[in-house]
Formats: sequence, structure tokens, C-alpha cells
Amino acid sequence: MTYLKDLFTSKSEKQPHRTLEGLSGVDGLLNGLIIEKKIPGLAITVLKKGGVIFQKGYGYADVEKRIKVDPKRTIFRIASVSKNIAATALVQMVKDGVIDLDASIYDYVPYFPRKEYDFTIRQLASHTAGIRGYKGKEYGLNEPFSIKDSLRIFKNDDLLFKPGTDYHYNSYDWVLVSLAMQEASGVPFGDYVQEKVLKPFGLAHTFGEGSESGAIEMTDGNNDHLATFYSRRKSGFYKAMPVNNTYKLAGGGYLSTSDDIAKFGQAYLKKEIMHDAVFSQFITTEKINGKATYYGLGWQVSEDKKGRPYFGHIGNGVGGYSNLFIYPNEQMVFSILTNCTNPRIQDVLDASVDIFLADSQ
Repeated sequence: MTYLKDLFTSKSEKQPHRTLEGLSGVDGLLNGLIIEKKIPGLAITVLKKGGVIFQKGYGYADVEKRIKVDPKRTIFRIASVSKNIAATALVQMVKDGVIDLDASIYDYVPYFPRKEYDFTIRQLASHTAGIRGYKGKEYGLNEPFSIKDSLRIFKNDDLLFKPGTDYHYNSYDWVLVSLAMQEASGVPFGDYVQEKVLKPFGLAHTFGEGSESGAIEMTDGNNDHLATFYSRRKSGFYKAMPVNNTYKLAGGGYLSTSDDIAKFGQAYLKKEIMHDAVFSQFITTEKINGKATYYGLGWQVSEDKKGRPYFGHIGNGVGGYSNLFIYPNEQMVFSILTNCTNPRIQDVLDASVDIFLADSQ
């Protein structure tokens, strides 16, 4: 995949078939988030049949320095969209016969404390293993844990339910998946993702956060395009608390641009991926007692309010909020990134996506 490094721009791009009314509606909604101080900054990239039909930055990557958001350059925390990247690496490992989705976690991580029930890689990837989620302020830990070291956070807790009988979304599932991948392959998880996903997909502006090789060091100040991460209170924006996401790269530790994430999403619309037997099960919802969980393996799989199927992920982390939506029937990809903790703007983002989808028909 060719990466067009010289096409940087923060201006919107549109094709003649776009209606001014539709563009104006989206522009008004997203500008409103900045004017109303709901978020400091936002980047959006919309693709249709592989072509950019809208791309724009809103607000500021750094409020104090008045650095504007550039959708091709500004690097955001993508939070749980990281699971999509990790799942893509897991696909490669399954296809290479290195790891078995239906094997026990103990086949790969024998030192994880034994629980009442066994559980599989598939159950972890689909959030049906019964592993608990964050307690208290665990979501914001600022400890330099390796993936293996981080097991101390949750390894001694009981399962919430018998694996395969319920669904509980959490990021610790993917801590265990990434550790199993690391143990099975003998390659550090971050390195494997770099070689099997980031490089092949041409994601030149996507990085693991922390001290893994190929990662951005959050304290070195050397990356001019890294957004400042904020949280919000009534009085305005303030810098988000420091966190160390090294141990949860797979669950929520990657950083990227809106442009890169759209490119990543577009790769999933290729026929060779959509019809691949291994890939397809990752983007097919799991079922429990015949009822859909609306989650596959590392991917949210659902329908919007108008019944249009999509897959992707919503991400919410410290200093970052993200949307990746891939609509296979419409051949459209939506990548939206912001630099604010839990801004509570999903209704506006959904409305913006709906305008594009309605206008594309």
C-alpha cells in the first residue's frame, strides 16, 4: 500500500457529488463542538470507495500554543480502536499457525493463576471469558508495567462468570491476548504489530505508546505533531492526568492520525479480506444462547439506528476519544479522533456520520 506522504492538508476535500447542504450540516455540528467547548480538537476523515470525500481538522491539538488540528499530521490517543489493530495482528498469527483461537490461555501463559474454569483465546478476544474490568482508577495507572508485569493487577481475581455464558467488555482481556501472542511467537507484541500490521498497511503515523520499540516516548518532546491530551471540567480544559499505557497496547495503547486510521479501515473493505475465512470470523458477532453480543473478536459489530450494518470501535481513554466505523454495504469508512477524555459527544458524531451516509445514497 503506497503512503502519500506529500499530500498533507488540514482543509476539507470533497467530490462534486457531495451536496453543500450535507457538508454544511456536518461542518456546523463539528464546529459547534469547538464553539461550545465540548472538545479542544477533532480530526475527521471520511472515505468512500477508497477515496477521501471529506477530511478536516477542528479546534486545537494544543490549546495553549494555539496549534491547530491537522487530520493528516496530528497524533491522538486512539484508545480502544487499538483493539482493532491488535485483532489484525492476531489474525496474522492465526493464519500462520502460531496461535490457536480455541486453545486454552494456559497453553500459552501457564503461569497465569488457575481459575475455576478454563477459557480460550477466542473467549478473551470476544470478551466472553469472564475477566473483570477496571476497578477504581486502574484505567489511569501511571506505572511502567510490562505486559507480563501487569498481570498483578487482576490475576488473583475470580472470573465474573463461567466462560462462554455471558459478555463483559474490558481491556484486561486483550492484555492476556497480547501476552499469549508474545509467548507463542517469541516476539515482543509491539514489534510483531509493527511488522505484521503497521508496516504492511502503510500506517507511518501510528505508534505504540510507552517504551516498546517503535513507540513514541511521551516525555521526550520530540514529536511536534503529538496532540496535548486534555480532560474537561466546567471551567474549561486541563491537561489530562499522566498515564502509562505500555502494558495495554493491545487494549488501548496506540496513537495515530485520523488519516492513518481511515487507511487502516479501508484495508478491511478489500474483497480478499472480507471473504477470508479467518478475517471474517473476527468481524462476525459472537452469540451467547443465540443472542448477539454485537462484538466479534476485537471488533464491535452492529447496526446503526437505521439498520445499516457496520463494524469498527469506539474508544474512550485518558485524553482521547475515538471512532472507527466501517460500512461495507456503502463502502464507507469514518475515522474521528479527539484529544479529550470522555467528551460525551457520541450523539453529535453519530449524527454527522448519518448525514454522510444519507447523502451518499
